Amino acid sequence: MAATNHAQAIKKDSQTYLTTALLQLLRTHDLDTITVTQVVKRAGVSRMAFYRNFSTLAELLTAYFAPAIAARFQDVLQHVPAEQKLVAMGQFFSDFAPTLQLAAQRGFESIIQQLFDDNMTTFYQTTMAEAGLTAVQLNYWTKFMSAGVYAIWREWLLNGQTESLTTIHDLLATLQNSTMEALVKAAKEA
Repeated sequence: MAATNHAQAIKKDSQTYLTTALLQLLRTHDLDTITVTQVVKRAGVSRMAFYRNFSTLAELLTAYFAPAIAARFQDVLQHVPAEQKLVAMGQFFSDFAPTLQLAAQRGFESIIQQLFDDNMTTFYQTTMAEAGLTAVQLNYWTKFMSAGVYAIWREWLLNGQTESLTTIHDLLATLQNSTMEALVKAAKEA
């Protein structure tokens, strides 16, 4: 048992070193120009340590960002009153702005966007399950809203945040509510 705990501790340390090294390299290099060799050299671990944990650098970034993004969504789902969910998501984006800027600049935004989409899908399918939509409508509405919410927040965060946070919240709430109402109305009329 002690050997297993020790091996797990070494694996966790290797993952931490690798993540730290990659994030340091991303400050000055695009993801597609960074090699595994550069990361392991900076991390002070072997290539074997990298490949025991990850297949690609993108997988390493996904493993790093996934728990943080999922935890924030879980917090919003479980602990934030319904009327404050958009505000809480806005705070998430504000807090996440430097990471999103780095991701956009250094070529790993698709990882952040995919993690966001995965969590938005869970978020909407949990919070809108009783909205009166068919499964197909809910699925496509969720994809539509996830892409739209991401695009709006991205635009706002990366282009100087010239509009107030309230304006962005109101816009998102209007889009969310009006599209949902239109679908529910269409479902009733069908």
